Amino acid sequence: MRTGEEVFVDSGGWIALALSRDPHHDRARQAWEALRAAGARLRTSIPVVLETFTFLDRNATRDVALSWKESLSGLRGLRVLDCKAADLERGWSYFERTDLHKLSAVDATSFAIMEREGIRRAFAFDHHFAAVGFLMVG
Repeated sequence: MRTGEEVFVDSGGWIALALSRDPHHDRARQAWEALRAAGARLRTSIPVVLETFTFLDRNATRDVALSWKESLSGLRGLRVLDCKAADLERGWSYFERTDLHKLSAVDATSFAIMEREGIRRAFAFDHHFAAVGFLMVG
């Protein structure tokens, strides 16, 4: 990874960092430290924030979800990207692919947002990111 490269943080990355019981937690912590050391410019999206908050609220506690949400404002350089109508429209095209079983609509919009923004790396644990050609961190 190049120093200062943009990296898109998916819900799986956020969740693995937030929950020590997550099976990817240790890998996520190591990857997170490497990203921060490399000065990665972190990006996420409004749909990912909503999905992550909802997951934490339902599978942990409301306090965990609120703490996670508050932690975002303290992350220097994090940008939360909008999801435009064109991203949603582009995202639907991924559902035409027969190799992307059990794809979520949030992931499909993430792919479209990453393409629009020219982001090549994803801090994610979902194989769909690699299947569509993104480089995985984590």
